[in-house]
This record gives sequence, C-alpha cells and structure tokens, in this order.
Amino acid sequence: MRQNATAPGPHSLVTGATGYIGGRLVPELLDAGHRVRCLTRSPDKLRDHAWAGDVEVARGDVTDAASVAEAMRGIDVAYYLVHSLGTGRDFEASDRRAARVFAEQARAAGVRRIVYLGGLKPAGVPDHALSPHLRSRDEVGRIFLDSGVPTTVLRAAVIIGSGSASFEMLRYLTERLPVMVTPSWVHTRIQPIAVRDVLRLLVGSAGMPASVNRSFDIGGPEILTYRDMMLRYAAVADLPRRLIFPVPVLTPRLSSYWVGLVTPVPPSIARPLTESLRHEVVCHEHDIARYVPDPPGGSIGFDEAVRLALQRVRDAQVTTRWSSSALPGAPSDPLPTDPDWAGGSLYEDRRAVAVGASRDALWRIIEGIGGDNGWYSLPVAWSVRGWLDRLIGGAGLRRGRRDADRLRVGDAVDFWRVEDIEPGHMLRLRAEMRLPGLAWLELYAEPLGSGRARYRQRALFHPHGLLGHLYWWGVSPFHAAVFGGMARNIARAAATAESPAVRDPAVPHATAARGGEATS
Repeated sequence: MRQNATAPGPHSLVTGATGYIGGRLVPELLDAGHRVRCLTRSPDKLRDHAWAGDVEVARGDVTDAASVAEAMRGIDVAYYLVHSLGTGRDFEASDRRAARVFAEQARAAGVRRIVYLGGLKPAGVPDHALSPHLRSRDEVGRIFLDSGVPTTVLRAAVIIGSGSASFEMLRYLTERLPVMVTPSWVHTRIQPIAVRDVLRLLVGSAGMPASVNRSFDIGGPEILTYRDMMLRYAAVADLPRRLIFPVPVLTPRLSSYWVGLVTPVPPSIARPLTESLRHEVVCHEHDIARYVPDPPGGSIGFDEAVRLALQRVRDAQVTTRWSSSALPGAPSDPLPTDPDWAGGSLYEDRRAVAVGASRDALWRIIEGIGGDNGWYSLPVAWSVRGWLDRLIGGAGLRRGRRDADRLRVGDAVDFWRVEDIEPGHMLRLRAEMRLPGLAWLELYAEPLGSGRARYRQRALFHPHGLLGHLYWWGVSPFHAAVFGGMARNIARAAATAESPAVRDPAVPHATAARGGEATS
C-alpha cells in the first residue's frame, strides 16, 4: 500500500476515477502523498484496480447534491474529470447542471481548490462557432471559475497516451490506411500533449496559491498538423510512409463515420473529437510553468509520447483506456437477483459441457474471451451483429480489450462490459450493444475432479416492451448454433490449450485458444 488514511497530505476528491484520465490520476496523487477519495456511481468498477485498497470510495453522482455534499466532507482539492461525451442532444444541459452542483457543494464544504481538465479553446473563435462538445467544456470551466472556490482549469488539445481515444484514432487511421483520402481538418494546426505531462500538471495544480483562479493552456513542445502527426506516427512505428490526400467534402458528421469505420472509436465519440479539430488549437501562453515548473528535460515531445504509448500497448501495460468509461447510452442496470425484478420475463439460455482440462486451463480461456480471441462460435454472425450495432450507434465488436489476458470489473470487452468477476470461477458480462432490453452473459469454470472441469454458461435477457419479447423469440432459433457452439468450442479450446503441443512456446497462445472458430 502506498499510504494509509491517516497519512499527511492534501485530501483530494477525484471524480471520473473509472475513466481514462481519472484512473491514471489516482495513483499519481497517492504517490505524491495525497489522501484520495473517489466519487463514483459504480464503486465495483474500482474494485480490481491496484490502488483500490489505498483510497476511500463514495457512491454518488455529480448531478446529485446530497451525494456530492457527503463526498466533499473534509476535502482540500476537488478534481472534476467528468464529461458527457456525445450522450445526446441535452448533454450541454447535463454538463451545466453537474458543474453547478459540484461548484456549489465545493464552496459549501470549504474546499480550497477545484481542478478541472477541459479542452483548449481556439483563439478568436466565437462561442457559437465552437463544436458543442468544446463549447460545453468551456462553459463548465467558467462555472468553476465563477464559483467562489479558487479554480485551476487546464485546457488541452489532443492527449497522446496508450488507450486514449485520440491516440487510438490516430493509431488505427495510420496503421490501417497506407493511402487515405482525408478531411480538410488534417491541415489544422494542433499542439498535442503527452498524457504523462497532463498528469504531472494535474497533480501539481493542487499546490497553487489561493490567489490563482484562472485557465491555463497546456500542450507539448511541438505544433503539428494532423497530417504531420500521422506521418510522424508511421515513422515511429516503423511503417512505410503514408500517402494522404485531403478533400474538402467530409463534414464532421461524415468524418466521424469514416473514423468509426476504420478505428474502434465509435461515431458517438469520434464526432466530438473530429469537430474539435476544425479550428486551430494551440497554446497562447505557458503560464502554468510559474506554478508547476517544467521538468529538467522539458515536456515530452510528440515522437517520444508515441513511442511510450506504443511500448505500453506492446507490453500489454495499458492501465486505462478510452473504453474504461461506459459508452454513452449504454445500460448500467445490475443483474437481477430475483426473476420477479423482470416482471416474470427474464429469459435464459443455459449450457454446460464437461471439459477435458483443468479448471485453471478453462479459466484462462474464459478470461481471454473477446478481442483477438473472438467468441468461439459463428464468427461471421458475431461480426455482422457487431457491424449492425455500430450502424445504430453502439459499440460494435471493435472496442476489443484493454488487456489480452486479464480482466477487471469495469473493463470493456467488445460490446460487453465486465460487471463482475470471481477469478478462477465466474465472469459476468453486461451487454452494451443496442438492444430492446438488458442482457448478460455468465461464464463459469467449475472443478469436476481428476484434473477435469465443467464449463457452464448462462445468457439472460430482460425485455423492454413487446419489441423486447419479439427480439428474444426472433433470435432464439439461432441460440443452439451461437451459444451451443460457443460452449463446445470453449471446452475444446481449453483442452487444446492444455495439451503438450500447445505448451510448446513456439505455438502462439491465441491460435490455440481459438479452437478454429474465433473471429479476429
């Protein structure tokens, strides 16, 4: 453990700890001597983080004054890292309401500083010409600056770090398209910043004097166009030089669909990112250095930020990912413990198969499901379902996994999310695909004795209205092939993975695990 609850140091509240930046900020604050409390709607999502035992966890929502007030008790510094990214037409009103609640409760609790990470605002661009996403972030910053609580607003453009949505977009566009026709915004000047520098500045902002109440532009040492970034990424990643041909006809909406087609980032998230690239986003001051001095070697440059991010990806050390946060509009209802919760309509599909392998071998297959290893049955059907989901605004199958071998509560796995996990025994996934109801998939590894195991699988569906019932009965004829095949192939993959041939280091684990039927 880094520290205990009685250790000296600022007492900091972190919102958004289940998200990309928040999940990385918490351990940085702990290492800097802070006592940390996390405010989250879903405390279970923090359970499997390495630092979970070192923090206090408060259940609540930033729009609920009572839970925010309780979380603010005894807090010195409050970090606001919550954004509504493409959550519907009223996301600006939701952001405004949450910021006001947070500001009011911080003032009432005597918090000495609010720290907020927003977006870099283009110079000379009126508010009405900004993207709704950037306009909302700017408004939230102003609410905090006017709150009566000394506030630090850090304004960043593109953040480069393993697992960030901006980095994933850049990475997949560059790696998958050696020749590309691109929107005109690839010529927009941008000042990217490494995630390590963002975290350093967030931690350092806690120590600013009470007289500081302002915004700071933060960026790396280089100003680049998006075209430059793609070419530089290709060079760092040892890819052949990319050919880029900009065209003026791709609007932000069309650009988001183009990004969604090529990358794992869905259009609902890609659109705010691409809209923010319409205008030049570069820093016009570096005043932050007066209060949080630059490191001896200066800020991290673009090439080094890409190299560090790629190394994390290759070493499977991505601690948080853009998909750490739930996809906008995705359900968050917990699995019902009583069928009556569903009004008597909780459909189930159960499967069980004896496995010629140990429970440990079976568990390795279960925990490695999804992503590159696929879903062990009818890959074409899974692929089609993923494409249909993306077409209607869902996550699709291309979100993949944060880690190829290990899962923790809250992780995204394609169009599922880990709701619960009992290592070595049970994995419960909650569907985040677009459905007329709520769905879960449970996978179990159970010992049978004599070095053998039983694989047990349960799919559940709670329909919403008549359409939900029709959906279940419409797809149920395919369950034998999809769910039955899945159970048989997982059992076969476990047995294959434990065979002497697969123990040979020359045999790739993923190939052995696929059982011949997984999709990539």
